[in-house]
Amino acid sequence: MREDRQRLDKWLWFARFAKTRTLAAKLVTSGFVRVNGQRTDNAAKAVAVGDVVTIALARTTLVVRVEGLGERRGPAPEARLLYADLNESDRTLVSDGDKG
Repeated sequence: MREDRQRLDKWLWFARFAKTRTLAAKLVTSGFVRVNGQRTDNAAKAVAVGDVVTIALARTTLVVRVEGLGERRGPAPEARLLYADLNESDRTLVSDGDKG
């Protein structure tokens, strides 16, 4: 695989959206992940910087933009550098509306 791309399951694991790479692959193959709006069940799908990944979890849906590709599964602060949370703007709008 090219150096500017990374397997989706590996990226999800490096970014700490799954505890193991196996669970990351299962998340993808079960249909809970979209890349750039397209549902994928292929854990080997390549993602690149700038791609938007949507992850449907039990109680929430996360929308993130890939900001970097990991080289290892590091600590949480390092993993947080791999993505930008696109849900934060939604939370800001809700909290601004609550200030009534």
